[in-house]
Amino acid sequence: MARFVFRRFFQFIPVLFVIVTLTFFLIRLAPGGPFDSEKAMSEEALRQIEKAYNLDAPLYIQYLDYLAGLVRGDLGPSLRRPDRSVMEWILLRLPVSLELGLYAILVALGIGLAAGVAASLKPNTVQDYAPMSLAMVGICIPNFVLGPVLVLILGLWLGWLPVSGWGAERFDKVLPAFTLGATYAAYIARMTRGSMLDVLAQDFIRTARAKGLSEARVVLRHGLRGGLQPVVAFLGPAAAGLLSGSFVVEKVFQVPGLGREFVEAAFRRDYTMIMGTVLFFAVLIMFFNLLVDIAQAWLDPRLRHEGA
Repeated sequence: MARFVFRRFFQFIPVLFVIVTLTFFLIRLAPGGPFDSEKAMSEEALRQIEKAYNLDAPLYIQYLDYLAGLVRGDLGPSLRRPDRSVMEWILLRLPVSLELGLYAILVALGIGLAAGVAASLKPNTVQDYAPMSLAMVGICIPNFVLGPVLVLILGLWLGWLPVSGWGAERFDKVLPAFTLGATYAAYIARMTRGSMLDVLAQDFIRTARAKGLSEARVVLRHGLRGGLQPVVAFLGPAAAGLLSGSFVVEKVFQVPGLGREFVEAAFRRDYTMIMGTVLFFAVLIMFFNLLVDIAQAWLDPRLRHEGA
């Protein structure tokens, strides 16, 4: 297992290098610059600001300097808000995004697993068709549509839940968490149903039932462990989707998280802030994928031997 984790960890290094390189050059190919929107600024003042941030150097020099800073663990200052460094802004906004992502994962797992298991117990019945139909609807509706619809119905028309903010009012985290986790709950429900149907048809399940074990124990203890493997494999990409989806959700619900910070940095052409958030999200997603690989190897030891 240690060799398995070690090998997976060092596979991330070239991926991070490619992400940093592509992001660095793509944001500089986009029209506009970080200080183009500043008015009443003389050309001399603009040249002095660009010199202070090394923006007047050739592009390859800027790239090499940025890589050297990364090796030292320095993401640089924010170009548009230099009162804090990029790392300070990330650490300030990160807890909110992580909390939102955690709530969304709990929503996705809680609703998805319950619906999938319930549907697999009585296939081709109303107990199967009802949750799977809702899951298909959840897959078809993106969160940037679901969010405003929930705000309109539950917030403005019925007045049951607050529609914006984070931590200022009671239950203000319900709508963002449900909006972000609903689509992934639908995917998990359909995946759980399919995998549980396969597992419940296996010989060891019939043997467990023949021994007189209760149906709940057969399903939860013997069936669910095998049925969870596709869901565990899906959690890595799902975590990536939850983080990237939080860009839209945080903007819709005015959540002061890292996703909203990234969107605002993109509009401001804050190069260092964009680079820092992209790199941080990449590391976070790779960490989640590593946890998924470890969980899969624990559930199925054959993966460790195949990897070796």
